[in-house]
Amino acid sequence: MSLRLSDLSACFEGVIPSIIATASADGMPNISYLSHVVRMDEEHVALSNQFFAKTAANVRANPKVTLILVDGFTGDQFLLDIGFVRSVDAGPLFDKIARQLKASSAQVGMSDVMRLKSADIFRVHGIEKVPSPVETMPAMGGRPPVSLPALSAAIKAIERQAEADEIIDSLLCGVEHVLGYGNALVLIHDGHRGCLITTGSIGYPRSGLGSEIAGSEGMIGAAATSGQTVKVSDMSRVRRFGEAIGLDAEKEEEATRSIAFPHLPTVMSQIAVPMLARGAVTGVLFVESEQRLAFREEDEAALEILAGQAASALRASEREAAATEPGQALPLPRFGGGREIRVAHHRFDDSVFIDGTYIVKGVAGMLLRLMLEWHLNEGRSEFTNREMRLAAGARMPEIKDNLETRLLLLRRRLEEKQAPVRLVRVGRGRVRLEAEGPLVLDAAAGDQPHGGAAM
Repeated sequence: MSLRLSDLSACFEGVIPSIIATASADGMPNISYLSHVVRMDEEHVALSNQFFAKTAANVRANPKVTLILVDGFTGDQFLLDIGFVRSVDAGPLFDKIARQLKASSAQVGMSDVMRLKSADIFRVHGIEKVPSPVETMPAMGGRPPVSLPALSAAIKAIERQAEADEIIDSLLCGVEHVLGYGNALVLIHDGHRGCLITTGSIGYPRSGLGSEIAGSEGMIGAAATSGQTVKVSDMSRVRRFGEAIGLDAEKEEEATRSIAFPHLPTVMSQIAVPMLARGAVTGVLFVESEQRLAFREEDEAALEILAGQAASALRASEREAAATEPGQALPLPRFGGGREIRVAHHRFDDSVFIDGTYIVKGVAGMLLRLMLEWHLNEGRSEFTNREMRLAAGARMPEIKDNLETRLLLLRRRLEEKQAPVRLVRVGRGRVRLEAEGPLVLDAAAGDQPHGGAAM
């Protein structure tokens, strides 16, 4: 074949539906649109089968099948002479197509309708480009290839970082400066609550720090549960992800304890890349673009490399912080002067409010309460990761990892809300609590009042 399947990579993005043409045993033709066509290798493609009873019957009765693919960048069309090999309803290939189909159909509320029955594998016998009477668009819009030196520099920058905030910021910097994407999020897995929490972002008017995605929800959840990259290349065909899960007004935070998930109003492409370290998913890198077909194969590979490096760095940072020997923590004077600051903690979800403003919930909220209690009882304002890990583990035995990223989330939320309470990193595995006035820890939602309360 003069043309190879790898030359047709833009045809497998699902922007323009593919068409399969079959005929019955007596020659009656049938044409169906396909939602997904996957290139397996240079000789095979896999087609998604959701509804195609007639197509399936024709394929088994008449082996002559034609597939029409359309390049989403240029509009070029290709005729493929294909022959049926087999159907699979389980395994990695089936799971890959089912995952992509579920992520796409969920955007339009059809995840229960668009269920994959099988992945049908075909051998490609020939590829022919359809002559066009008009000049087609140039491929890729002239976008330059990924710079390997720039990618290498971004990987080394992540490697050099020792703290969670520096690692996440370096990852987002690499996404922006190496690949040119200006809208991205890093979500860290919270096994205790079964969700992913936004811990870093670039390019949005509202950072979305602390916003949550259920562990199996949409593209991000699919990437987290499968450990595989999931992408949608043309959001004009589906309802944008943010509409289904975001909240519109900041005031909703106070009433719902839910932070609005950031979104790009004119988004056309989205990709969710799992952050894998030693086979475990620690989080998800989520990137958006206003361009159709924004994520080429090489871009996807580069994002996976950056995300994997960041996951390994976070894992190493967590281990080092946990192993750091705590120095002597000297008692500091209780916060005095200024106005009284009231901190309310609700045990049922570990949500924290400072002077009535919602800050955070979950493990991060519980950690703030721990530090406040220690300050009240012991007069300390500096705390180590090790003691917090031990105390958190006593209250929540399933808490094991990601303490660093939870402290990072807490610190950034306090900064973003301009709270009169701050969390300052003062050394490896050590933080200091600062406040603009005396603190009062209020028991709430059935909590028992804490001895004197004033701090």
